Amino acid sequence: MFSNYLIGLREGLEASLVVCILIAYLVKTDRRDALKPIWIGIVVAVLIAMGFGCALEFGSQEMTFQAQEALGGSLSILAVGLVTWMVFWMRRTARHLKAELHGKLDAALAMGTGALVATAFLAVGREGLETALFVWASVHAASDGTPRPLVGVGLGLATAVFLGWLFYRGALKINLAKFFTWTGAMLVVVAAGVLAYGFHDLQEADWVPGLTKLAFDISDTIPPDSWYGTLLKGVFNFQPDPTVLQITVWLLYLVPTLALFFAPVGFASGKGKVKTPDEQGSQPSKAPQA
Repeated sequence: MFSNYLIGLREGLEASLVVCILIAYLVKTDRRDALKPIWIGIVVAVLIAMGFGCALEFGSQEMTFQAQEALGGSLSILAVGLVTWMVFWMRRTARHLKAELHGKLDAALAMGTGALVATAFLAVGREGLETALFVWASVHAASDGTPRPLVGVGLGLATAVFLGWLFYRGALKINLAKFFTWTGAMLVVVAAGVLAYGFHDLQEADWVPGLTKLAFDISDTIPPDSWYGTLLKGVFNFQPDPTVLQITVWLLYLVPTLALFFAPVGFASGKGKVKTPDEQGSQPSKAPQA
């Protein structure tokens, strides 16, 4: 449940911050007439994301077992890829998100109502579709037959909306760089479990061999139906009897991804990025540090 809460919180807060920045900019620049197109774009994006999630859930129920496993495994791998890209992108752009959105909004204001709707739709819609896909994959991987995964996602989204409202009202100051760094790292751990479970689905669909080759089996030590087994399953997608392929995939993803994510230089942190002449001229020079 915690992993799903984290997904809802982090992804929801990204969308909430985008909405807050767009609306606050229009209000401060006395362009309240442009708020209606912005809200239209936001509502359309949310509805499409919800429809996409429903299509994934109810569409898969009409399939055979092997088809369900093949779809679940394929979409889990796709979801991990999208979320990994999103985590690194947000790590780089968190400090400059407001300026980037303001620039897009200025261009949209000059182009008219349709451009405003499109700007809001694209800004929120991308987050919504990524969230729907990753939430579906995570719930599919961690589901224990109870509504707890969905409750966790709902609580995370509700918390994100509340924090976004506080952010808009000026009652909350968030260090976006630190927030997205640490939640991003935790999300990478969750993604590693989803990826391993996705390959297990492909094994059950007979798309990938090795279903009977277990790396270990500690079901007697950590029973899947125990409270701690359920907790590990819900948080880390832990499985007491993983296949060799699952462990291999988990390690090959988690170790290099976290190492790159916490790298002090490079695209993981945004340092070392080549600046344009305008950016170089606008920043004060700093004396070299010992």
